[in-house]
Amino acid sequence: MIEKRESEIIEFIKNKGECSSKEIFDGMSTSISYATIKRILLQLIAENLIETKGKGKSTKYVISSAYELVEPIDIEQYYEKEIDERTIKDGFNFNIIREVLNKHTVFTEIELNRLTELQNTYQKNISQLSKSEYKKELERLAIDLSWKSSQIEGNTYSLLETERLLKDKETASGKTKEEAIMLLNHKDAIDLIIENPDYLQPLSVSKIEDIHSILIKELAVERNLRKKRVGISGTNYKPLDNEFQILEALTDTCELINKKVNVFEKALLTLVLISYIQPFMDGNKRTARIVSNAILMNNNFCPISFRTVDSIEYKKAMLLFYEQNNISSFKEIFINQFEFAVKTYF
Repeated sequence: MIEKRESEIIEFIKNKGECSSKEIFDGMSTSISYATIKRILLQLIAENLIETKGKGKSTKYVISSAYELVEPIDIEQYYEKEIDERTIKDGFNFNIIREVLNKHTVFTEIELNRLTELQNTYQKNISQLSKSEYKKELERLAIDLSWKSSQIEGNTYSLLETERLLKDKETASGKTKEEAIMLLNHKDAIDLIIENPDYLQPLSVSKIEDIHSILIKELAVERNLRKKRVGISGTNYKPLDNEFQILEALTDTCELINKKVNVFEKALLTLVLISYIQPFMDGNKRTARIVSNAILMNNNFCPISFRTVDSIEYKKAMLLFYEQNNISSFKEIFINQFEFAVKTYF
């Protein structure tokens, strides 16, 4: 979370508009040295919370256009308000994809350093595994991902029951046929990615549709981009309901992700934006999780199973992006789950 001094500086800039470091120093209610002010300003720039205009002595500080995107938000405090009490963004925001995310990175330098260290650990670990050992660990992760991704969507199979189903095709008693199909479809989609490592490079609408088709096979869900309105439980956020705008938003997302250089950012934005657009009648978050993992795996990065994520916390973080276009909570989930995957599977 933002510390008190950082918060005070941000509030001052918000209220004042463009201002110099001297104006900020003079406007502080607490006693802070000028050198400390300058250090905090540099830190806030690194965190994408503020940006500069001009150079040298003419430098002015303003709130970053990415501020709402990356501002740390206390998610528990946010959900203390009931659904109809929350003030949310008015519908889908094309600008977040076309302008803000095109201009800014969502990770801070500290976060990227942490992720890069974990990725280096992953590379070192897998270099010491035989092909069969690596395949075994990947299979374990694929089972966990199939289970958790399905559980987030309400599937009641346990992890052990999922393992029996995917390994031995043994269905669990008392469960529906659809639950088993959902899990088997996940495994088919993951297998496709493993067998075709460059399948989603570059990312395209048609390839996202291909993954979705595998995930909803035999589940009585419409294929291809939706032509009907869809509602989301737990929020008043209304996704796009025009099929041409849905295609436009998904095309913009593919272009954005293909343009990004950092693999972690590609994977996180894929995870969030496909869910935000809701391009299909059902299976959007499942598709997002598989495509995001495909990007990681296609670039020889550690895939993520999401095994230890709490389903409610996952949904809360996702709804926060829907309602406020704020990625801070979901980014934390992504980083923590990447760390878990590196330390658990490989």
